[in-house]
Amino acid sequence: MNSGLDLSNGALPAPPLGDETADLGPQLWRSCLEQLAQELPEQQFNTWLKPLTVRVSDDLTQVTVLVANRFKLDWIRTQYSQKIQQILMRLCGQAVSVDLSLIPRESPANAGAKAPAAAPPVTALGGGSQAEDPSLNSFKNRLNTSLTFDTLVEGTANRMARAAAMHVASMPGHLYNPLFIYGGVGLGKTHLMHAVGNKLLADRPDAKVLYIHAEQFVSDVVKAYQRKTFDEFKAHYHSLDLLLIDDVQFFANKDRTQEEFFNAFEALLAKKSHIVMTSDTYPKGLTDIHERLVSRFDSGLTVAIEPPELEMRVAILINKARAEGADMPEEVAFFVAKNVRSNVRELEGALRKILAYSRFNQKEVSIQLARDALRDLLSIQNRQISVENIQKTVADYYKIKVADMYSKKRPASIARPRQIAMYLAKELTQKSLPEIGELFGGRDHTTVLHAVRKISAERQQMTELNQQLHVLEQTLKG
Repeated sequence: MNSGLDLSNGALPAPPLGDETADLGPQLWRSCLEQLAQELPEQQFNTWLKPLTVRVSDDLTQVTVLVANRFKLDWIRTQYSQKIQQILMRLCGQAVSVDLSLIPRESPANAGAKAPAAAPPVTALGGGSQAEDPSLNSFKNRLNTSLTFDTLVEGTANRMARAAAMHVASMPGHLYNPLFIYGGVGLGKTHLMHAVGNKLLADRPDAKVLYIHAEQFVSDVVKAYQRKTFDEFKAHYHSLDLLLIDDVQFFANKDRTQEEFFNAFEALLAKKSHIVMTSDTYPKGLTDIHERLVSRFDSGLTVAIEPPELEMRVAILINKARAEGADMPEEVAFFVAKNVRSNVRELEGALRKILAYSRFNQKEVSIQLARDALRDLLSIQNRQISVENIQKTVADYYKIKVADMYSKKRPASIARPRQIAMYLAKELTQKSLPEIGELFGGRDHTTVLHAVRKISAERQQMTELNQQLHVLEQTLKG
């Protein structure tokens, strides 16, 4: 068991535990937040984790997370508590208990009562307490001013989406309303939305602009329901000039939220305000969303952002390095771009590793240094599983011909293994949905998406299917 924090990701090593351990609590939580910021989408981190208030015991074995209401407590427990605990244990090198608790509300009768001496002080270490819930009537736009059209690298993958976003920013309320942008994680959808908001505010500083994640809209609906403040809620959202809302797929199965968003949607369009949305899939691919809402999503312009092509990845790396005050030689950028192909977020992670490795070893950035810094990533790439191998393995397992994977035959004995192979191709390779469809006999990406979602849902419910998939995954991974 270690006697201090393992802050090997660039932070200074902690002093040994002893009288100074009280000072290690904030340091531990800050390090945990840094790890979470790297592993989670920016808006999820900023909405749910950055504002958390915590108590850390003197011996660092217990972290108590305090939240403002039951909804947030349940959400953080189900979505994030396990990840938080894993990171804390990794940093401490010892068992850490993570407890969640509601922030106590003082009543007039005991407001002056003295807190128990044993209770450690509450420290807000993430940039603000959740108790400091901003009023719905305060028009904080929540825009990241560094995410502009100028800082967005343009390429084939995002050219149409960028052009549409620039048009919206220049002439809101006219064409392309709503603008619906879809694509995978880390491709720049959020950057585009912030760019629209920043451009509009630069032209019209008095415009009411709001950027939020769909989770925050859900939270606002819950608060309005609990506090019976729907009039204030509607006054806030219905008065906007531009609403930018990220990841609308999070509205799935939330009927009251969908109803309120439909009302806000209609009110904003009626007053010629503009709505820009993002999602991980196109409107008709959304599941458990009311049909009338899906039809509204699809009534403007829908554009996709694809994974960046090689030249675009190279440009992103060079620009990001320059923004960090570092020089990335073009040949190194090409080397990294050829090995990191999935999305911009992974590119940024690879760049951070290279720059940190360079500074730590006091060596200039080179291909060899990049190879050393990304050793783990490259070893995974070298073991990359191919779609062809998946098709052959699944065909052998279910005793069908490999040719059936590409054929138009649709009996269940063939269609089912084909869907399983599509699911595994999406899970185990970096291929896009259109690329997978092409390798399965030129099928449309919507067919692949349907297969992926179907098998993913059934895996949660059917023990036998889950066991079969586990066997196939282990076989493919060797």
